Formats: sequence, structure tokens, C-alpha cells
Amino acid sequence: MRSKLKYIIPMLFVFTACKKQLDINIDPNNPAKVSESKLLPNVEHLLGNSLATGTGNFQGLSQALANYTHQLSTRESFNQYGVTGNDYVLQMAWTTLYGTNLNTISNTSSVLNNNEAIIRIGTASDNLKYVGIAKIIKAYTFSQMVDVFGDVPYTEFNQNIDGKVNLSPKFDKGSDIYPSLITLLDQGIADLKNTTSANRQVPGSDDVIYGGNVDKWIRAAKTIKLKLLTQQRLVKDVSAEVNALLTENDLIKQTSDSFLMPYGPNGSTDDRNPGFSDYYASQRSQYISPWFYEILKGYNPNMNAGIEDPRVPYYFFNQLTPEGVAPNDTEYRDGGFVSIYFGSVGPDKDKTQQNGMTIIGMYPVGGKYDDGKGGAVSASSGTGAAPYRFITYADRLYLEAELRNVGIVAGDAKAKLKEAMVESFKQVDYVITTYVKPTQTVPALAGTTAVNDYVDAVLLKYDAGSTDKKLEYIMTQKWISSFGSAVDQYTDYRRTKYPVLFNPKDQVMAPGGFVQPPINGNPALPNAQKKVPVQLNRNYPLTLPWYSKELETNSNAPTQKSDPSTYKPFWLP
Repeated sequence: MRSKLKYIIPMLFVFTACKKQLDINIDPNNPAKVSESKLLPNVEHLLGNSLATGTGNFQGLSQALANYTHQLSTRESFNQYGVTGNDYVLQMAWTTLYGTNLNTISNTSSVLNNNEAIIRIGTASDNLKYVGIAKIIKAYTFSQMVDVFGDVPYTEFNQNIDGKVNLSPKFDKGSDIYPSLITLLDQGIADLKNTTSANRQVPGSDDVIYGGNVDKWIRAAKTIKLKLLTQQRLVKDVSAEVNALLTENDLIKQTSDSFLMPYGPNGSTDDRNPGFSDYYASQRSQYISPWFYEILKGYNPNMNAGIEDPRVPYYFFNQLTPEGVAPNDTEYRDGGFVSIYFGSVGPDKDKTQQNGMTIIGMYPVGGKYDDGKGGAVSASSGTGAAPYRFITYADRLYLEAELRNVGIVAGDAKAKLKEAMVESFKQVDYVITTYVKPTQTVPALAGTTAVNDYVDAVLLKYDAGSTDKKLEYIMTQKWISSFGSAVDQYTDYRRTKYPVLFNPKDQVMAPGGFVQPPINGNPALPNAQKKVPVQLNRNYPLTLPWYSKELETNSNAPTQKSDPSTYKPFWLP
């Protein structure tokens, strides 16, 4: 069992330039010191928390973005694309990544502060394996922040000016940050390959992501690089760099290479996936989006019509059986599946379904596999030991399929899509058997007749589509595969406009109110055809707002975005 104790460490690293403010009762001749091996597991763990979905004190960016990409539904502000700079989910993510706020000295218990400490300590001691890993983590972390927020503090963050800590770092343009991240990845790779450094210590169990496997870190770095280049393809020519990476063929190359943050089961310490917190919460807030559900069930006439995805019982757990009685009137029900609509203002949207609602299942948060028996779940009905997935081998294959589809890379996009789909099912099996380790008997997916038939059926529809429709199939399959890791899905949708997402503005007026159109309620399912008022007064946000407290305390911060639907990331033309 992975103990959470390795993540709970004394945050003793401080900025030397602030010594006069912090040196009360400290002997300057015996300064406190935290080694790289103590800092690294905390950095990795906090990074996973900051990006994952969850509830309460476990909220990361995927908490909001899974709703923005219509995999989840909720009654919270995400329900109307309404995240503001004051939202708790934004506060949790920003402060976990940067610190309490940048205009604070005591902000060392964060991803980027502790990671910077590893770089500084490791560079000073010539401990370059740790430095290389930290540079890769830094590049990945800032890339996620640029993708989500646009401009963010980078060059002046955690830097001294005239011998003093800069408490108000400027917000750099995303277009200026991205090239330096590519350079940072190259530096990290060089540090990991270095054979002449004085201190050649290689991380072991303190590297909870790869266990000190240098080759896997290098492959992850190059795959991150491929992702960053792909994200820029609409605003610059990335062909030469992308093809050089693929020709070199030193990217994530198998399921076990995937860039994941492992979590452990509950025990003497609680180290479960942050998303598991909503699974057993006394007031669950995350429903499964009916839009996502209907695409997986094959109800949506625009995508995968008539093809049911074999992952449904792995992704979702129905607490009700098909004939079960819901605690209250339901807004959306299909057999045992119970949920609410995005943007709903209907009469049943707020009626509690605590022990009747469908919840996130074994994959991706380590919950329960749906064997059809139903039953209210609790903290003991799942292990919660599922990893957060930063970048998987399947993701790498979907990137290649996209690049082939748009003509940046030569080759058969369909063949690469098939590889990616097959790997997506292997990935589910891998996560369940390697990490979740359920007490239930859970059937394997990969190679089964159901999976093979599903892949063949999707590819048959793919063959009949235009080039643009084929891109929709690629991005939809990636969206389905990435359930639980929503940051890149938010990025993919803004870049490609796929998958097609639920749009409340498309609702059709009918006598007595709004009614879901056929795409959102199969005619054979009378329960799903209930008239439900749905409304939306906002356009789709192209970035998230900045954390309000940061703007209030940082004299060099910009004013808050007046309309996130017009504030584009730099990689959108």
C-alpha cells in the first residue's frame, strides 16, 4: 500500500532573500534543509490533486472542466459555464499550483515552489537526475496553466529582484511561455542523460510516478513536447519538429509508460484518488452527463449511433436497478441510469438522488464495477486507488491520428485511430489490475468480442465520413478514453471543435416548455423524453478566469477577464 505519509513533509524550504522576515529563533549557521527526495513526492502528489476531479478540499481543474466538456453534470457554477475568480475550485487549483497567492512569502507548500526548490538544490549539488525530472514537471505544469488560463506569471514567479523576492510577478503571454517550455523539456532530458555530474543519485520510491526510471521520464518529456507542438498547429508550422519526434520514436510506447499519478487505497492514511471523495460523499455533487451517457450507449444519432460502448459498466455505477424506485422524481432516467441536465432550470433538478443517482465508477476513480445489482455505495465499496492520468500511451496515439488526419504527418489516420482505440481498452484493464485491485470480480475488456465489434463498428462509420467527420471520430474517441482527466479534453475541444458538445441553446420550444431534442432523448426511452426547461445565458468560455485574490494582491496583475468567451489562448487563431 502506498502511504500518504510520504507526501506529508515539512515545508522548510524558504527564499533566502526573505531571511530577515523569517529568521526569528532560527540559527543562521544551521539552516533547515529539505532534500530533493523529500520534496519530489509532494510535488507529484500535489500536481495530481490540482488537475483531478473531486469534491471538498480535493477539487482540481477537472472538477470544473469535466462539466465544460460535458462528461459530468452538476448543480454548481460549472453548470452554466459560470466559474468565476472567486470559485472554490479555482482557488484550490491556483493555490495548489502556485501557493496561497503569489503576493505571499509563506507559499512554499505548492507544486511550483517545491519543484523550483528541487531545481535549485539539485543544481547546487550537481544532482541532475532530480533536476531533470523537476524541469519536466515544471514544463508540463506551466503548459497546463497556459492552456487553461492563457497568460500567467512565469518569468518573474519565484524570482528575486534587487535581492528581494518579487511579490508581484508579471503575467507573461502564453505565446512567450510556450517556447521556453520546449527548451525546458530539452534541458530536462539532457540532465537525465548526463553521465558526468558529481552527484549521480537516481530517485527511487520517492519518485511515485516512475520510480526513478530515467528512460520513462525521457519518453514522457518527448510526448509532452509532441502534445505542445500539436496544440500550436493552428498558429505555426510544427511539421518539421513533429516529424522529427516521430522519426526518433522515443515517445511513450506502451501502456506501462503512461504518465500517471498513482494513488493508493484507504488504510491507516487516506491516499485515494481525489475523485473518489465525491463517490462516497454525504452530499454528492457530480452526476454523469446525459450527453456523455447517450453517446456511450449509442443513442446519439450524430455519433456512434446504434453502437454501445463496452466501457459503460466500468465508467458508471447505477445505484438503482432498472426496475428500482428513485428516492424522488428524476430529471433524466434511462433504466437504472439517473442524472440531471446541464443548464437545467427544471422542477426536478434539485431533488436529491443521493442513493439513486448514477455515479463515477471503477474507472477512473476506483469506485465499483456495475454488475447490474445496484445498491447504495459507500467508502468501502471501492478502493479509490485509481491514478490520475496526465498523458497515456493512448493519448499519444490519438495525437498521431489527429496529426495524420490534418496532413502534418504522413500515414493512415484510420490505422492509428484503431491502435488508439484498442489501447484505450487495454488502459482500462491496466488501471484496474495494476492500481485499483478491486475485491469484485471484474471482467477484462481488451481483446473481447464486444470490444472488437465496437472498434470495427466505429471504424466502419469512420470510413463513410468526410475528412472533417473523421477528425470528429478521432477526437470523440479520445474524449471517451480520457474520462476523469478533463484538462486536455478542454484544450482539444477548443482547438478542434470536437467532440460535438451538448448545447442548451439548441433546445426546441414545445407546448408547456422546452423539450430535449431527439439527440438528447432516444424516442424509445419515454423517461428520457420528459420536458425539461434548459437555458444558458453565456457563450462557451475559451479560458478560465484568474483567481481573484491574486489579482487583488498582485500589483502587476491584469484586470479580470470581462468575458472568458472572448479571451482566447494564444494557440487559437
